Amino acid sequence: MLPSNNEDASLRMVTMNPWSRPTVGAKIHRMTEREYVLGTGADELSRLALQNRLWSDTAVRAWRAAGVAIGHRVLDVGCGPGYASFDLSNLVTPRGYVVGVDESRTFVDEANAMAAARGIEQFEARRGDVQRLGDALAGEAPFDIAYARWVLCFVADPGAVVRGIAEALRPGGRLVVHDYFAYASMTMAPRRRSHDLAVEATVRAWRKNGGDPDVGQHLPRLFAEFGLRLDAVRTHVRVARGNDSMFAWPDTWWRTFAPKLVAMGELEQTTCNELLRDLEAVAAGDGFVQCPPVYEFLATKI
Repeated sequence: MLPSNNEDASLRMVTMNPWSRPTVGAKIHRMTEREYVLGTGADELSRLALQNRLWSDTAVRAWRAAGVAIGHRVLDVGCGPGYASFDLSNLVTPRGYVVGVDESRTFVDEANAMAAARGIEQFEARRGDVQRLGDALAGEAPFDIAYARWVLCFVADPGAVVRGIAEALRPGGRLVVHDYFAYASMTMAPRRRSHDLAVEATVRAWRKNGGDPDVGQHLPRLFAEFGLRLDAVRTHVRVARGNDSMFAWPDTWWRTFAPKLVAMGELEQTTCNELLRDLEAVAAGDGFVQCPPVYEFLATKI
């Protein structure tokens, strides 16, 4: 779904993944945690950890298709608190190296602290705008693999991110992207008014903040523009029933984000209350949730 927060830690979106418009000065790009819409608090760290676990099988299959191997240098674009980065670090072993870049100082600090606690010396998180990767990666050798999950859909300029990734990869390097297209197809079965209105509010808020929930449709063009050959596209659509572990994905998402939609003025409090009751109904066995489609792109730097 998307990445969350408390007031003093910031309001963030992704990933999953900022919903932030960059504030650019004459020479210095200023970043503040206040630019985030969803957050970086303890609740969001927990939700992102769960999300990573629920989607880890999909990620590992994609990394395997991209040829991630021992000794590889990997770039994790929009790494958040580093959950996917740690999985990648295990795959490349201490003979390889993983660099994660994220705009949130809170997430970067958390990722580096967890890596130190776990003894993962082949990982480093750096604070930086993924739309200006060259700044964060100055002096770095080229990467063999780049990964971006729920990042391009949240930035104002996805083309700048793709360009930065292409510049960071060696010739023949591979890029794996997991991101959204047809996000508004997310629904409950049977359809429920509260859920449909919450999805509409999410898309509306998303676009107002410069993101694009249908960014997947533009990626083939962006890849071609910046010297990446698109090798494969596939989609992952999850159906979540109340007794499935996957139900935790939409359930925790709405419980985290629906109240924020109310605070933004995009959703009525009565609708939010109705949505939470409808989630309880699904949890009790009344229907299921069709989650938003996640598209997988595999590309190679020409």
